[in-house]
Amino acid sequence: MASYDLFHKGTKAFVYGNQLRAVQRMLDFDYMCRKDAPSVVGLITPEQGGFEKFFWGTKEIVIHRFRKVQDAVKAHPEADTVVNFASERSAYACTKEMLETESIRVVAVIAEGVPERNARELRLLAKQRGKWLIGPATVGGIKAGCFRIGNTAGTLENIRECKLYRPGSVGFVAKSGGLSNEAYNIVARNTDGIYEGIAIGGDAYPGSGLLDHLLRYEADPNVKMMVCLGELGGREEYDIVEALQQKKLTKPLVIWVTGTCAPMLAGGVQFGHAGAKADSASEGAQAKNAALKKAGAVVPNSFDDYDQKIHETYEELKRKGVIKPAPEFDPPPIPMDYADALKRGLVRKPTNFMSTICDERGEVHNYCGVPMDEVIKQDYGIGGVIGLLWFKKKLPKYACDFIELVIQIIADHGPAVSGAHNTIVTARAGKGLIESLISGLVTIGPRFGGAVNGAADHFRLGLNKKLGPREFVEYMKQQNINIQGIGHRLHSVDNPDARVEIMIAFARKHFPRTPVLDYALSVADVTSRKKNNLILNVDGCIGVLFVDLLLAIGYSDQDIQKLTDMGFFNAVFLLGRSIGFMGHYFDQKRLNQGLFRHPLDDILYDVPAAPESVD
Repeated sequence: MASYDLFHKGTKAFVYGNQLRAVQRMLDFDYMCRKDAPSVVGLITPEQGGFEKFFWGTKEIVIHRFRKVQDAVKAHPEADTVVNFASERSAYACTKEMLETESIRVVAVIAEGVPERNARELRLLAKQRGKWLIGPATVGGIKAGCFRIGNTAGTLENIRECKLYRPGSVGFVAKSGGLSNEAYNIVARNTDGIYEGIAIGGDAYPGSGLLDHLLRYEADPNVKMMVCLGELGGREEYDIVEALQQKKLTKPLVIWVTGTCAPMLAGGVQFGHAGAKADSASEGAQAKNAALKKAGAVVPNSFDDYDQKIHETYEELKRKGVIKPAPEFDPPPIPMDYADALKRGLVRKPTNFMSTICDERGEVHNYCGVPMDEVIKQDYGIGGVIGLLWFKKKLPKYACDFIELVIQIIADHGPAVSGAHNTIVTARAGKGLIESLISGLVTIGPRFGGAVNGAADHFRLGLNKKLGPREFVEYMKQQNINIQGIGHRLHSVDNPDARVEIMIAFARKHFPRTPVLDYALSVADVTSRKKNNLILNVDGCIGVLFVDLLLAIGYSDQDIQKLTDMGFFNAVFLLGRSIGFMGHYFDQKRLNQGLFRHPLDDILYDVPAAPESVD
């Protein structure tokens, strides 16, 4: 590669920083230029390793992340360019490391605000080591058909309109990134397009100057004419004047120094760039333009005829045969990203999920249409939140209070029940909270906790069939089905369960009607005459009262059947008992209990003396 070439068709680069959109834009440019492979071979992100997915046309590709510059260089020694998106705080240190790395030849520093002392040190280091530094405070540059630095040249539509997907005959350099984009358009409309364009950055001490790049273009036989934009402030344009006088620049150069309006404005006006401030008349735009014109550059009368001078110069070179217009081709279209297309209303796509209970897309997350702050302000409580998320209704206060009452009642039933036992054993095995909780939850079913759902189903069935209490008991016996929600190991008619009595008293006081509870109690009156512990238990009472609650808030029998089929009533038990399971987990961890092994004297070993023989 010639010394004047910074980039070529096969340039490989790293991008420093988590600038994923910029990387995708670089890859899209590569694809538009019909390149065989992406120019970006790695991301350097000290905070994160791994990999990232990008698009190459319509196909997804993987680009690896590296935490260190040296790791990236080791993996990809062919990469000689870094697009550095580090902040102004860290740009100096990492850029210095890049310039001191043998295989890195070009570094573009995007950050603004790099201290001038640091910028000057980096500039000197680059020159000493024969490296090229573009920036700081630059958008970068672009070599048409070859390589794009980050977000240079704007949108893909702009790149297409400016014909940057294939090389033209014009070498361009400016301080301003914004004016560079405008200049690419001007050049494309008045010539066969840009060969290469560089924005050196607007700081007072850029890593490479306007003349540095013009000298490259002078040496590059592919560049037939040069276009430049300077600005007031500093004396860099006088270096170009000297080069013109010394015939170091011989190719036609169209140049305009911006800022001619400065004398008309109040003194001390600071333009957009740090370096754009004239401290003397000679640093003003008028003086620079006059000196350039006298030295032989093509200088327009104002920016208004900048395009005309470019056009005239190009046409003259074409007439002389110096320029043969670049062949045109139709670049491949770049598919629009789905997010962009959706934003513009260009696509529609069926959704895979549907949510009718909450929406987190707005400024405030909402539960079934009620903003979170309103949930708190209006004191919905746990019962109210369950009403919104489970029932999709704003429940009356008695319903919310009942739900919270049930959760308190069923939160725990001691360490001996299967769910708590499993949670404790798992915790003592050294497992975490989630594993311990899950091991307890999986025991919930028809014999433990699951009777809530069964009781709701069974008693509602008997009531709907208009079966009297004795008829219902006989019917279930004929079907060989145990009535769920009936029976307790400890409590009986003579020793009632206080939890059941509390729920019944609450329902009698607050519910408008309790038909299912009344029916269940009449059935329990029959079963307890056979055996006095065959009473309505906690699970049964919860099940039937939730059916009464659903009827009271407007649910139809068909609605309740759907909830039963989904296992809705067991959800109440799951929610409440999870509190107790987690309590047992924390208890065991606090006690630092060791691994549980079941006592041998609690196991009946009934092993035969010898296995049965099979002929």
